[in-house]
Amino acid sequence: MAAFDTSRPTYAASSKGFGAFATSLIAVFSAWNDSRQTRNALSQLSDHELEDIGLTRGDINSF
Repeated sequence: MAAFDTSRPTYAASSKGFGAFATSLIAVFSAWNDSRQTRNALSQLSDHELEDIGLTRGDINSF
């Protein structure tokens, strides 16, 4: 199974204005996309593989 590096650089933005809004919007989108990719990768695993890592198929939606 492949490992995914999900660390992202952080960008400093002013505490007000469009820069802060854009930065927070990008952060929210990035978090959503990371969760989506995790759910898709876990969905590809068999029940036995999920059991090996301590998950059940029902746990996938919590990511």
